[in-house]
Amino acid sequence: MAEMFPGSASTWDGAPRTSQVDSRLTSPIAGSLLARLREFVSRHRMRRAHADEVYTRSRNPKRGLPVADAPAVYAFTGRMLKSRKGLIAAMLIANGGAAVAGLIAPLLLSALIDDLTSGETEAAMLAQVNRVVLIVLIITIAQAVLQLVARRASAVLGHGMLAEAREDVIRWVLKLPLSRVESASTGDLVTRVTRDVGSMAGAVRWALPRFVITGMTLLFTMVALFVNSWLLALPLLFTGILLWIAMRRYLRWGPKGYIAEGHTYSRINSTLTETVEGARTVEAIRLGDTRVALTDDDIEAAAQAETYTLSLRSELFFITGLAHRLPLVFAVIIGTIGYGADLVTLGQITAATLYLQQLVNPIEMMIMVVNQLQVGVASTSRLIGISSVPPDRESDPDAAPVDGHLVAKDLRFAYREGHDVLHDVSLDLRPGERLAMVGPSGGGKSTLGRLLAGINGPREGVVEVGGVDVMRLPLERLRTEVALVTQEHHVFVGTIRDNIVLAREDSTDDAAVWRALSTVAAAEWVHKLPDGIDTMIGSSNYSLTPAQAQQIALARLVIADPHTLVLDEATSLIDPTTARHVEGAMNALLTGRTVVAIAHRLHTAHDADRIAVVEDGRIVELGSHADLMAAAGEYARLWQAWRS
Repeated sequence: MAEMFPGSASTWDGAPRTSQVDSRLTSPIAGSLLARLREFVSRHRMRRAHADEVYTRSRNPKRGLPVADAPAVYAFTGRMLKSRKGLIAAMLIANGGAAVAGLIAPLLLSALIDDLTSGETEAAMLAQVNRVVLIVLIITIAQAVLQLVARRASAVLGHGMLAEAREDVIRWVLKLPLSRVESASTGDLVTRVTRDVGSMAGAVRWALPRFVITGMTLLFTMVALFVNSWLLALPLLFTGILLWIAMRRYLRWGPKGYIAEGHTYSRINSTLTETVEGARTVEAIRLGDTRVALTDDDIEAAAQAETYTLSLRSELFFITGLAHRLPLVFAVIIGTIGYGADLVTLGQITAATLYLQQLVNPIEMMIMVVNQLQVGVASTSRLIGISSVPPDRESDPDAAPVDGHLVAKDLRFAYREGHDVLHDVSLDLRPGERLAMVGPSGGGKSTLGRLLAGINGPREGVVEVGGVDVMRLPLERLRTEVALVTQEHHVFVGTIRDNIVLAREDSTDDAAVWRALSTVAAAEWVHKLPDGIDTMIGSSNYSLTPAQAQQIALARLVIADPHTLVLDEATSLIDPTTARHVEGAMNALLTGRTVVAIAHRLHTAHDADRIAVVEDGRIVELGSHADLMAAAGEYARLWQAWRS
């Protein structure tokens, strides 16, 4: 504790206590309260320091996804508002009219009270009351209509901005370099496109329009207070000072706190996702207690972050509570003194009291809105951070390979700086050649396949297709040249036909879809489905087995029709008999194409033109099956082990 508060253990801020203070601290209760206060302040400072640290790290992380700064958020919001000037004008005019209408009644009541105290006749007073009641009724109806128009305009504005923002988020996510996605935790990206999108939705759809509406109401009400009586409006200075102090502190620390809070949610999602996806592994090697402990730690970190932001909100709400309640008391006191000195009338005191009472709800609403906006700004910062990830390639739209000749030259690659997993790998693939890559797990086969397909760029060296660096080809063009099919696959919600032709959306020929299914030995089971290729699959629809889902992925490859294929254990989830049949059926399709097959089943290698044995990030052997068997090296050892 002494480290958090400089000075000796018997001081608060380094200054000696007076004897009077020392005598008070002899009380056990006072000492306990002081200890609790010091502990609270210490924890609050530590939480603030941690939030600052998380915010600083998240601005430009070495791995994972960054967080944008406040100017980027304001520019993003301003762009969306700029395209909706008509709606903004309608909202401002309608709400401004409603706010002005709500201020007329207190003025009329003020005039009525002054008239009633002026000694007019009973008939005149009754007529005046009737006029005021009629005017107030008309104003109330007009105010209701204007509020309806304002709310409709704000709803259309908010939902339109939200729709545009969601479309932007989808575009940003889809443009993310795959290498950056894989370096970020799954939980972080999932949290951003779920929780952060929800927070942004609340800010855009509700908080932003409400901020404008409430701000106009506050402005017009304060103007009406000064018009009514500058003397009775003096308590607003007290309100302004308190609000300035509260908002200055909150806006300084709040955004960092909410960004740190979002980071803790990402950690929770990452841990839970890893635990659920690896549930069988967790159970097999009895990691349950370890995973539970990790989750508990993440939840504790989230609780600390939420406690910190809660303390910021509590401080804000306490000060603002004083800011909108005490001025009413001061106005009554000033009004009493001013009335005795003939500086104000009873009507002015009444109007000022009503106006100050009308400020209570807008001020409370404004504080809630500001808090919601801060949450939304923090979430929007995390979302815009996705768009700030630089591309991993500089494509040239005019780049045009002259042929399908794929060449890799002196490749080096590292997932972590200073830890190369490929070392000076070179490979020249003849057009139409079938190359099998074999070797121990972790040797670099899949990494080399990803570089050949242009998924990742090498740290050193180059991969060229037709004389053009694959990292300079636009992705749309690259996928017509080289395609990667991995053991991972995804089924989208839609029909079987939709899932297959999305690889080439201009393909609408059902016969081509059936040919693709036949090629991967899937036509038989698809024919048995009630709706054939029109059967809906994906979430909440017909459920495919892992083997069937992988066959659909392979059928996409048939439709895509690239000249070079990189198959990274593409049939690993299909049983050996079906896999052999699929691979045999694909031979006709693969004829004339360049094929790189990465597999553990060595019969694939036996059928290849050449075999590359990849070990420790290097190609240690390269040649045909017969040549490598005759060499009696690493491949021969693998073949004998597999055969036995």
